[in-house]
Amino acid sequence: MEETGIKVEGLTKIFGSGDTEVRVLEEASLEVKKGEFAALVAPSGAGKTTLLMMLGCVLEPTAGKIWLGDELVWDENRWSIPDTRKIRREKIGFIFQAHYLIPFLNIIENVMLIPLTNKWPKSRAEKKAMELLEYFDIADKRNAMPSQLSGGQNQRVAIARALSNEPKIILADEPTAALDMERAVSVVKMLRKIVEEQNVAIIMVTHDDRLLKYCDKILAIENRKVVTKTQVPEGFV
Repeated sequence: MEETGIKVEGLTKIFGSGDTEVRVLEEASLEVKKGEFAALVAPSGAGKTTLLMMLGCVLEPTAGKIWLGDELVWDENRWSIPDTRKIRREKIGFIFQAHYLIPFLNIIENVMLIPLTNKWPKSRAEKKAMELLEYFDIADKRNAMPSQLSGGQNQRVAIARALSNEPKIILADEPTAALDMERAVSVVKMLRKIVEEQNVAIIMVTHDDRLLKYCDKILAIENRKVVTKTQVPEGFV
């Protein structure tokens, strides 16, 4: 039986008020199951990153409901969880366009950071980090610094870090935008593999229609709502 990874009902986000009011999303709804890889597409400025930040419990919605797994985390006008930082650390993996690795930590230290923040024993955190670095074929770089790696290698480390807390939800905001096509396809294939092998739910923002064939569904933002598409919407780039 499929389980819900991410579910949204009636999600609204309004910035400002009066003459400065900007409505980004209105009554938007979506669902991504565990074991499902969804692409999120829309023109620039349509609210893709805003939506991801709300799903990631970083930005407060104006109205609506958000479930992460079977847990209701936002209920109409308030967080229904006591600590949003805790749920980000424990349930969600974030991947961004830039890798945001900490430059003064080596590769394995970067991957261990979130588990250690979650108070994992160091031995467990190190074992998990090595498993992930081996999974992404970059274990031989464990003691290297981010500045010593290529862009594609650093992005693989960033994905390993996103998985280090064993999340069931991954939010990826244009993770391939800084990569050439060969490396972009490699990263998306890795995400596809993670979805299938680890039963996670992934939402990936992308502007590259060549990557959509690796996804299970296409979500688009149209007229401030989220709709499911069977093909690439015209003008989404």
